[in-house]
Amino acid sequence: YRWDLNSSILSKRQPDLSNTGFNPDFSISTFSSWPQLSARLLQLLHTGSPTAIWAESMKRTGASKEPVPDRLLYDLVSRKVATIDLPLDFSSLPFREASEILASGYGRPEEKVELLLVLHFQQQIEHPLLYKLLAFTEVQSPDDQLPRPSVLKGMLLEISELNKVVYLDPSMDVAPFGVIRPTLRGKKALVLGGCSEEKAGCWTTIPNSLPFQSFQRVNVDASLTAEGTLSTKVRYTMRGDNELLLRVAFHQSPKEKWKEVAQLLALSDGFRGKITNVTASDPYSTKTPFTVEYEITQPKFVDWSKKPVRIPALLPQVALPDPPTKAASGAATSAIDLGTPLDVETHLTLYLPEGTVVRTPTGTSVDRDYATFAAKYQASGGAVTASRHLNFLLREISTDRAADYNAFVRAVQSDEAQEFTLERAGAEPSKQAASATSNPKKN
Repeated sequence: YRWDLNSSILSKRQPDLSNTGFNPDFSISTFSSWPQLSARLLQLLHTGSPTAIWAESMKRTGASKEPVPDRLLYDLVSRKVATIDLPLDFSSLPFREASEILASGYGRPEEKVELLLVLHFQQQIEHPLLYKLLAFTEVQSPDDQLPRPSVLKGMLLEISELNKVVYLDPSMDVAPFGVIRPTLRGKKALVLGGCSEEKAGCWTTIPNSLPFQSFQRVNVDASLTAEGTLSTKVRYTMRGDNELLLRVAFHQSPKEKWKEVAQLLALSDGFRGKITNVTASDPYSTKTPFTVEYEITQPKFVDWSKKPVRIPALLPQVALPDPPTKAASGAATSAIDLGTPLDVETHLTLYLPEGTVVRTPTGTSVDRDYATFAAKYQASGGAVTASRHLNFLLREISTDRAADYNAFVRAVQSDEAQEFTLERAGAEPSKQAASATSNPKKN
């Protein structure tokens, strides 16, 4: 075969290489169908009985009897076998034997999936368990592509027991059981082996859902001194996509670098100042929500000589999904994607110096079937408190509700822009103001 491409042809086609759905001008494959490729790839895996390593696996998991819970097998492979993070390369197949992967203590992402599959295969003999080996892709419509391994980018294991289906990616060392990267959810994956002759029967769509409800709790305890210094302690407790992001960040960073990670987290949430202390829960403790706590100090946060002093509510602002884009006709071009349903609660307690008078903002309450928002502010006993609760209930709403969604976003943003007004009786003027008073300029 021969293709002639001249400069005039190439100049007319400038592909966006950042687009993962980009299709090549031409492709070549020795496979005639996706079912054929699916069967061939499964043959390259060592899925035989792992009798030789089962005793060692039982010992490492700490299980005293069979069946070993799926979570323990997953923890064994994801935590005890280090990930050699290399791109999926079928040219290096067949994979190593499961016994070699376990003994060496490391493996490529696809080898760790193979090891997990082999361990589940052993249990299936006595304790029936349905499983599927999946090869995911970043291409939007892979079933319309010429069947070839280069379309596939990685592997997952799907297991079904009773009425529960979970997707496992043991290469994510600190991912909770059943949690995979958000970039993979909603994407198509090729079922390796056992698919029908119809190409569509070889493909499945990875669900968008998580195995638990996503939430984020942020508690802010702060104090403001008579000199204007703000000292703040911020504590995060979370489940969901943000949890996975922080688990990976703290897991991959040595403890002496945790302050830098916390500094980026603080900046992203609008907190300024110097991080003085950081603690985080064990990234491997995935049965419970992940927690991060840091302390941050900001000198000269306020200038009491200015009357009145206005300060924000000192709560992180939640990024709201953008409204849909508009076509030339003025109609929305896509549905409004709200993302994974997420329940966010933030709370502030701010202690003020003696003699401070406070005027608080007005609270807000907005209810929709797709999301709710409520905010409360009050002052008492030398302190102010603020709380906001934003709960996204649906993943997506239709474009004909764009105007309503825009109104909801404006209500939330207007509330977040509100400020506390502070005044202190007898506050000394600033040095600059005093200097200007004692040495007035002459015209």
